[in-house]
Amino acid sequence: MAPAEREREKGTLGRRKGAYVTFLGGDGDYVKGVVGLAKGLRKVGSAYPLVVAALPDVPERHRRLLRSQGCLLREIEPLHPPENRTHFAMPHYVINYSKLRIWQFVEYRKIVYLDADIQVFESIDHLFDLPNGHFYAVKDCFCERTWSHTRQYEIGYCQQCPERAPWPEAALGPPPPAYFNAGMFVHEPSLETCDRLLAADFLNAFFRDAFRPLPPNYNLVFAMLWRHPEMVAAGEAKVVHYCAAGSKPWRYTGKEENMDREDVKVLVRRWWDVYADESLDYNVHSAAAAADERLRQPLLAAPSEAGAVHCIAAPSAA
Repeated sequence: MAPAEREREKGTLGRRKGAYVTFLGGDGDYVKGVVGLAKGLRKVGSAYPLVVAALPDVPERHRRLLRSQGCLLREIEPLHPPENRTHFAMPHYVINYSKLRIWQFVEYRKIVYLDADIQVFESIDHLFDLPNGHFYAVKDCFCERTWSHTRQYEIGYCQQCPERAPWPEAALGPPPPAYFNAGMFVHEPSLETCDRLLAADFLNAFFRDAFRPLPPNYNLVFAMLWRHPEMVAAGEAKVVHYCAAGSKPWRYTGKEENMDREDVKVLVRRWWDVYADESLDYNVHSAAAAADERLRQPLLAAPSEAGAVHCIAAPSAA
């Protein structure tokens, strides 16, 4: 880290409390997800801006669209993982390596990162009040075929309900550490952390000791609906992650496996209800009035579940 950058990070004057951050690259249709996310945050009355970490290949027409929806664009230079880390990672993980740049957003004291295929259906602004020094995220589910290369999948072990298929400690030793889904997380930007992340492995490995699990309704992945229905209720999810194959609302056909379920259809319709609602389009005057009103509201309490459990995270390709 350059001396000037270190001095900039040390300064506390002018640092804003927080921001939601998402990531966008290329000229594909994920821009629709970012627009939907911006409108979703506006619908739940969020007091914090949505910052889009945009790669240089995001076209100007998409940038104009995002600015018109009140997004703050922050261009980032692409990062490429070392060659010895690309052989096991899925292509989108290699692209998303550039997400590590968001730790350079030190003008904010805390960020809540949300993938572009996420929608927020209840306010989660209270996450900005969680204690510093921890990495908050939701534990992942190992039950889908995307995990078929792992020993967990082979033996049917999932950290969401380890009692269903206990880990064979006698044969394999201690169970693997907890593993979070990196599509949503809460942490503090830091240039030093960014430098160390680039020299380390992916997020799960780096934050293994700092990880504190949030409840599943802060990042509901669709697989939980059919793999662990006793643990989740689609209607109670604060944050929904449309990451299952065929679940992206702007591409949805209902033909892929599990996509014809009624709870999936409801969640897709809820995303479209937000996206298509013109009353949620950004208006600078109404945004200023809403901000004034929020300043009069008491802070929400942080969820008691968060930070209560200390888990250890495994190395990650995410």
